[in-house]
Amino acid sequence: MEAEYRSWTPQSLGDMLDQVAGRYADQEAIIFRDQRVTYRQLHERVNRLATGLMRLGVGRGDKVAVWMTNHPEWIYAQFAIAKIGAVIVPINTRYKLHELEYIVHQSDTTTLILIDRFRDIDYAAMLHEICPELSGAAADQRVHAARLPLLRHVICHGAQRAPGMLAFADVLALGADPAHAEALRQRQAQVQPDDVTMVLYTSGTTGLPKGAMLTHNNIGANGWYQGEIQHLTDRDSLIVYVPLFHCFGCVNAVLAAVPHGARLVLLETFDAGEALRAIARERCTVIYGVPTMFIALLEHPEFDLYDLSSLRTGIMSGAPCSVKVMEEVMYRMGASEITITFGQTECSPVATQTRPDDPIELRVQSVGRAIPGVECKVVDPETGQTLEVGRQGEFCTRGHHVMKGYYKKPAETAAAIDPEGWLHTGDLVVVDENGYFRTTGRMRDMYICGGFNVYPREVEELLFRHPKVKQVAVLGVPDRLLGEVGMAWVELKEGEACAEDEIIGFCRDSLANFKVPRYVRFTDAWPMTATGKIQKYRLDEMAREALGLNDVDFVAHA
Repeated sequence: MEAEYRSWTPQSLGDMLDQVAGRYADQEAIIFRDQRVTYRQLHERVNRLATGLMRLGVGRGDKVAVWMTNHPEWIYAQFAIAKIGAVIVPINTRYKLHELEYIVHQSDTTTLILIDRFRDIDYAAMLHEICPELSGAAADQRVHAARLPLLRHVICHGAQRAPGMLAFADVLALGADPAHAEALRQRQAQVQPDDVTMVLYTSGTTGLPKGAMLTHNNIGANGWYQGEIQHLTDRDSLIVYVPLFHCFGCVNAVLAAVPHGARLVLLETFDAGEALRAIARERCTVIYGVPTMFIALLEHPEFDLYDLSSLRTGIMSGAPCSVKVMEEVMYRMGASEITITFGQTECSPVATQTRPDDPIELRVQSVGRAIPGVECKVVDPETGQTLEVGRQGEFCTRGHHVMKGYYKKPAETAAAIDPEGWLHTGDLVVVDENGYFRTTGRMRDMYICGGFNVYPREVEELLFRHPKVKQVAVLGVPDRLLGEVGMAWVELKEGEACAEDEIIGFCRDSLANFKVPRYVRFTDAWPMTATGKIQKYRLDEMAREALGLNDVDFVAHA
């Protein structure tokens, strides 16, 4: 353990919140619109919701799905569900009907908490399409839905009561009776740090999501050490516009801030102008986001009108960052101690992090070194042997952050976590002599052209140097002769024009022939996950359609 960081004490999230609320009772915990919630109030509302859920019959190990944009009620639910030993299942608010049904069904969800609507999306109406039985049901009766047979209760947060659903406020009221306080204490005392508290579904950049089973200790320790590395204290305020349904929100943000008594300044969704106003108004010191969010903030026409001098640190993650953007975040935005994190849902989610005093080169050329209590290594994907410094291989990690496994997917779990407890991430990396890792691509992204391995990241990094290119993604597409060939999807900078031949020629000047993309397509509409990652499996579908390759399979390679 690094001497400068305090150790995490294994405990349940409910016990952790009790301690924090006692220590920082009258300090603000959550700011949302005109609401200012102290840690005392947060604790009281969490306890009431936890008791209300117990009175509805939610038991230890039961799955409670939360389908809601960033509201304080999301955080109340996160801790209330943890307190009673149930399991939260965050659901992406961008999901449509079939995706919602898949998650609720696959996770064995018994209770669903949702927001009524956001902008033009009517979540309650969408659920009614899957569960039309709700329309004629009494709100206080158990749900009987043919397509979701395990679902017992639906709780709706919003201005209007939806048919067949309990109101969130009613469940809080149900838990307000102090006569039930002892039952909550007894239930909470049964919860162990190694119990699963969250089934968090992978973001879906490569296909159908899988539910990673994460324990109290997995995500509690992970959030704690991220906060320690950023030197968070009760004097810090963290602007939160990354979605709470993603680990970036519910772990990196909430579970880094709350154990340190910091304040969460919550925005319902990302809007650059609103974020700038909130940072200046609340004097936020900590900022999170993917590079595209930071770019949107920096390029906002009113950026220079706001006083952002309070900013100090934060996390940038999810995609590579250029030197120019990093310099602007550090020096123009003022977050001079910004850090980079790296990992995946399956490791709660962070395995490595740069340090606040690392030189800028390390923050853009690496993803940091192992966080405290975590082991990381590079292995040969074929032999499993550990590789020396400078050799490319698969990133593997072991420690308090590794999930228990994928929910109801034992074969996939066995493929991901080896008998010695190492999580095999599928990420390709190299490590330097100081333990700093640099990502070079994904094993699954790799394609084989005429017998030669091609790593799309290498081609992408070259194309990012083209003066007209704003965004790029490279993938392999089927070819009857060579097995696979490269295809580059390219977004040009505003006002630029470019032909496919120019892109191909630019690559040919710097790359071996087998690495040069055969095809180039221009786009300005990327299929993205909620946190700004390009969904390459969707690009693959688009490529096959555009090139007429739907009936062509990849050639198998020995």
